[in-house]
Amino acid sequence: MTKIGVLTGGGDCPGLNAVIRAVVRRAEQLGYDVMGLKGGWRGLIDRKHEKLTLDSVSGILPRGGTILGTSRTNPFKRPEHEEALYRNWKDLSLDALIAIGGEDTLGVARRLHEKGYRVVGVPKTIDNDLGGTDVTFGFDTAVAIATEAIDRLHTTAEAHNRVMVVEVMGRHAGWIATYSGIAGGADVILIPERPFDLDEVCTLIKRRHARGKNFSIVVVAEGATPKEAPGQATAASREVDAFGHVRLGGVGNYVGEEIEKRTGYETRVTILGHVQRGGTPTAYDRILATRYGVHAVEMVQRGEWGMMAALRGNQIVSVPLSEATAALKLVDPETFRIAEVFFG
Repeated sequence: MTKIGVLTGGGDCPGLNAVIRAVVRRAEQLGYDVMGLKGGWRGLIDRKHEKLTLDSVSGILPRGGTILGTSRTNPFKRPEHEEALYRNWKDLSLDALIAIGGEDTLGVARRLHEKGYRVVGVPKTIDNDLGGTDVTFGFDTAVAIATEAIDRLHTTAEAHNRVMVVEVMGRHAGWIATYSGIAGGADVILIPERPFDLDEVCTLIKRRHARGKNFSIVVVAEGATPKEAPGQATAASREVDAFGHVRLGGVGNYVGEEIEKRTGYETRVTILGHVQRGGTPTAYDRILATRYGVHAVEMVQRGEWGMMAALRGNQIVSVPLSEATAALKLVDPETFRIAEVFFG
């Protein structure tokens, strides 16, 4: 009987359990066994796993997080981990592996495929910055959460005549900031793709106040940087993970302090942080994640190794992992131009 391994790597994301559930359901229909690897790639290195059945995935569709757990483990970081991964793949008699993750997790999957292992991928990141697919699951939920927060901050900003700065996730790409900013009626949006000039930001806010609007909403992605230091995002810690990423955070505080200092307007900062990736996925993300999970198993059935499930238009298709991990998908200028119409 065909045995498929499945793992969830990187940051947790609303919709992961929906993918796992769909994988198990479609695999059961095809007569495949599914083994859940616990803690991302760490599960294959440490041989921590569990058999997934219809009973074990019952009721997980609306749950956030992942029943398999996750980590930012990079098996290629240490030779002994890489060797353990190959050894355990053989010892566990895996015929194929479905890797659910973002650029780092799928980058590992691509390297395994290049070494001859049967791997397929499912795109996951709330940042929506993975190449090869129009949308990743989890993004819609993150935007909905951020938009609700902006809506709530509008009322207190107006009541107190304050500038409210809202920091959202987005290391390299400002999709969450742009979409939630448009949906929430933000007056300024700052994203990693476009280094910002604080004098210009303050001019926009002053212009708004000059026409009688004595409050403003500024949405800033965590990876946004000032023009005087482009690409140097504010780090919450100098420690790096297994893929070389520092933990970002704090640009919202910097922007808030500078706005208050340069304009004299009372300014408050809200950092949404992990609330964006937690909790119940939206209906859209549940459906998209389910479609991805079914398609991933069918890629295994067809032997489409080294491929990833992707949304193109309204169709789920298979694209090479090499395409998905070649370059990040950044906010396109036309989308941001629409946002800029409402600045100030």
